[in-house]
Amino acid sequence: MSRFVLPDAVPQVPSERPASARPKGVIRHPPSWMPRAGLATLTAIPAVFIALFFVWPVVTLVAKGFVADGQLDLGGFGEVMGKARTWRLIGRTIAQAAAATFVCAALALPLAALAWRRSFPGRTALRALLTAPFALPSVVVGLAFKALLGRGGPVAFLGLDQSFAAVVAALVFFNVGLMARVVGTFWAGLDPRSEQAARVLGASPWRAYLTITLPALMPAVVAGGSLVFLFSATAFAPVLILGGSAYTTVETEIYLQTAQLLNLRAAAVLSIVQMIVVAVALWFGAWARQRRERALKQAGRASREQAGILMPPATWRSDWPGITAAILAGGLILAPLGNLVYLSFRTSGGLGISNYLGLAARPAGQPYSLLDAAGRSVLIGLVAGALALALGLALAVVLSRPAVGRTARRLRGLLDGVAMAPLGISAVTVGFGFLITLNREPLNLRTSFWLIPLAQALVALPLVTRSVLPPLRAISPRLRQAAGVLGAGPWRAFTTVDLPVLRRGAMVAGAYAFAVSIGEFGATAFLVRPDTTTLPVAIYKLLARPGSGNLGLAMAGAVLLATLTMLVMALAERSDRNYATV
Repeated sequence: MSRFVLPDAVPQVPSERPASARPKGVIRHPPSWMPRAGLATLTAIPAVFIALFFVWPVVTLVAKGFVADGQLDLGGFGEVMGKARTWRLIGRTIAQAAAATFVCAALALPLAALAWRRSFPGRTALRALLTAPFALPSVVVGLAFKALLGRGGPVAFLGLDQSFAAVVAALVFFNVGLMARVVGTFWAGLDPRSEQAARVLGASPWRAYLTITLPALMPAVVAGGSLVFLFSATAFAPVLILGGSAYTTVETEIYLQTAQLLNLRAAAVLSIVQMIVVAVALWFGAWARQRRERALKQAGRASREQAGILMPPATWRSDWPGITAAILAGGLILAPLGNLVYLSFRTSGGLGISNYLGLAARPAGQPYSLLDAAGRSVLIGLVAGALALALGLALAVVLSRPAVGRTARRLRGLLDGVAMAPLGISAVTVGFGFLITLNREPLNLRTSFWLIPLAQALVALPLVTRSVLPPLRAISPRLRQAAGVLGAGPWRAFTTVDLPVLRRGAMVAGAYAFAVSIGEFGATAFLVRPDTTTLPVAIYKLLARPGSGNLGLAMAGAVLLATLTMLVMALAERSDRNYATV
């Protein structure tokens, strides 16, 4: 499952005034700020990519489950949906996702108030701590919680290994920072004067919060909650590692039916079921996002003198919910990662660095070392990130173009939905779809280096598009009109108005795409060969081998992978801060 993080803020550019205040003679949309041929090319390239490497593999995989002897056979639906196990899988998937969403919301609201509405030393560090887990490779997170809760772990006495609570804890670890960020950035833009007026009229802080602030925040809460539910319902590696056979979900069952049992009919039915669940979550997210944007437009984004005003420094008495939530979230984040680092140094003779020295060695019967796998992951991540960045920038430019007329708006909405579709489809489905479609002419990539980068670029594409699209949409059409009035041609207007925003956003989006690519596991697990094994897959294979030495190597490899990701994310966060101040 792919993941994305939107920038904290977008460049402050002049917005359109209301229609009543618009001078006569000024058109609402520019006639054409890019030649039609250029716009058609920018549309065609990502559209062809998505058609070849997403629509074709997914449709082929699903069709194989419903076509027998060349004829349509829908008996698989009744066969699979008639089993009690299928409904248990669906119920468990929804229950785990709903529980993780509820816990994330309970922690995110006070965290957002503390980290986005208060000024205190360490505020930036708290934001970074909350953001970091979201980009960590899922294999690392699963391994970290397994080491914490499993046999011999510091809290093994709780008996949470291979339990519902363990899976939910890992999902909250991943997503609480995302929810806090979505709510916090929205909260920072709300006009605080309504809450202040309620306080002046005698309302207590809690009453003002419950009657004024919380209702205003609900669009952001629903939007963030829908994303958390989506990512939790399609989580793969944490559920596979922590849940075991007793707590399988629809995602892990698709993997079991395809990779181990080769039951394409059952996998196809489950894929469609998952698509329906994801489609509902995406619809709620789009609905909440529209409500959020509408609320900001109706209220008029608070003036610079009001929006983003920080409240007095946090104190225990004034912000005990936020401080308590920060302690809980910090413990949830630091405990598994700290234990993972500790175990990476533990050897049979005590603490040492032999596990890290072993990263360069090639175990018996294995044609690669973990350092080889790490270098391969970096190379593939760079290629996949560059592909996702180029395609995402093209899509963002097309989607940011003002649509004139109902037909144009519908076509743009369709393109937007297709571009986001990889976000809602199982990475397992994508990987297995690649395996059965790209292994023969006219597009035989089974032994090609490009097979894995193409899959990872597809997973990262929605991330890049969603990271760059908001700042492009924030550019007022009046700026392009002004450039045209001053004599600039379409391309000159594009390079002087849009390109600077694209250049700044590309640094952030590219870093995120690279981080997601080097940690991708679901689709890559189907496509690797011994000579193309990536670090996440190599770590997972080590976990399946007995022996403390293999476990120590897996721990050291997980720390290496997490360190690479954290370095990339730190650079992205630094660029993000510079980007937000433009």
